Amino acid sequence: MRAIWLREFGGPEVLVPGTAPDPTPGPGQVSIDVVHANITFVETQQRSGRPGPFRVTPPLIPGNGVGGVITAAGPDVDPALVGRRVVTATGGSGGYAERAVVDASAPIEVPTGLPLDEAVALLADGRTAAMLIDTVGVRPGDRVLVEAAAGGVGSLLVQLAARAGGRVIGAAGGPRKVDLLPGLGADLAVDYLLPDWADRVRAASGGVDVVLDGVGGAVARVAFELLDPGGRMISFGLASGEWSPIPPEAATARQVTLLRPDVPPARLRAYTEQALADAAAGRLRPLIGQRFPLERAADAHAAIEARATVGKTLLDL
Repeated sequence: MRAIWLREFGGPEVLVPGTAPDPTPGPGQVSIDVVHANITFVETQQRSGRPGPFRVTPPLIPGNGVGGVITAAGPDVDPALVGRRVVTATGGSGGYAERAVVDASAPIEVPTGLPLDEAVALLADGRTAAMLIDTVGVRPGDRVLVEAAAGGVGSLLVQLAARAGGRVIGAAGGPRKVDLLPGLGADLAVDYLLPDWADRVRAASGGVDVVLDGVGGAVARVAFELLDPGGRMISFGLASGEWSPIPPEAATARQVTLLRPDVPPARLRAYTEQALADAAAGRLRPLIGQRFPLERAADAHAAIEARATVGKTLLDL
């Protein structure tokens, strides 16, 4: 089968097209013919060899999220699963390939009427966005600042926060991204690359009640200063390359609550199923900003690292 190999850490160019043996499902497993693979920012960090909780060891086929059709079942698996459209995590690797083998309990069936590419775009980002909104508890009338609002998770957060009754302020980097935000439900869209972006937020809303931080670094520090007493802040990304630097004592002094999700695996699966159901019902729309053929995985990683992408990036097989 066709696959992308990571044999050494480095820049995007270390992602090299090649071949690999077709995997065969064993007991308790199914084989999936992959149609789309999603790419996450974490995978670009893994490829570069940066230390962290998700570090990988080459050689391997990267990729942790795929969508496709179950084509074979292991000897003790219900054969009725064959033919189902599903999305699934792969366990940390093996996603950038034509076929993947996973535990039979891992795949989630895609609801009727939901395109497979949209389902893949929601696999990781949909559950993350649903979990964040649930954790932070957006209430009607809350002024909600979403950073990295044109990204895969951020674009979903804008929609979910607006649906919960929040007054959404979307912050993104650059005019192209900012222009997308009103269409997603943002009441105000600002460019956090401009020095006066926080002044614009204050002029429009006076402050904010919730910060959903997808950038970290200096942007997170400025966003924190926009929070009124009683506000809540939760971080989900580090587009700046640095996690949010807000110390707990600073939050306590300003009467702000710093939240961290603590969700069991079963609940994560439920969040994914919720996101898929919402999309199938037309209540949630993933933003698929760009797609690349499998062989151009290196170009996809380069685009993400150059901050040239919007929404979700997919590999199409």
